[in-house]
Amino acid sequence: MPLDAVQTGQLLTLLTIAIALGMDAFSLGLGIGLRGIRKRDILKLGAATAAFHTLMPLLGMTAGRMVSGLLGGMATKIGGLLLLLLGGHMVYSSLRGGDAPRFDHCSSFGLLLLALVVSVDSFSVGVPLGMFAADPAATVLLSGFFGGVMSIAGLLLGRRVGSGLGEYGETCGGAILFAFGVMFLL
Repeated sequence: MPLDAVQTGQLLTLLTIAIALGMDAFSLGLGIGLRGIRKRDILKLGAATAAFHTLMPLLGMTAGRMVSGLLGGMATKIGGLLLLLLGGHMVYSSLRGGDAPRFDHCSSFGLLLLALVVSVDSFSVGVPLGMFAADPAATVLLSGFFGGVMSIAGLLLGRRVGSGLGEYGETCGGAILFAFGVMFLL
């Protein structure tokens, strides 16, 4: 069944949004990968990110149907603040040395927190999509797919580059997360 112009336009819009949201997952993955991560943990974090990138726009679309755009900007600012804090902590931990407490991205709590942080903006994007009655199935499938795939790509690239950076990998990764946090806050 061929798509009409409206359906094609909506699909292209949703695809563009999903790729843009996936770029956040890529940047977080790059930062974490620079710090060093095992392949098994890459799959876990990628799957968790995909799950949250599926759930958060769905929740945002539901909220968008009930509420006007009041929550959209706030969700992005909260995500930016969390990335800022996480990046700052990574830089601090790497510069301080062995006695500084480190954020464990491999623990269940750390895994869920990272996946949530990188997916918060998916909620804020879902709010207006819900107000404009975008196709929920296409929205969540595209967002989840690109969130997961781009997260894994960032983690793998960061892991490869980070092994060459040695002890400075965590500092570089934290600086990247910190910079993205600042961008979200501006």
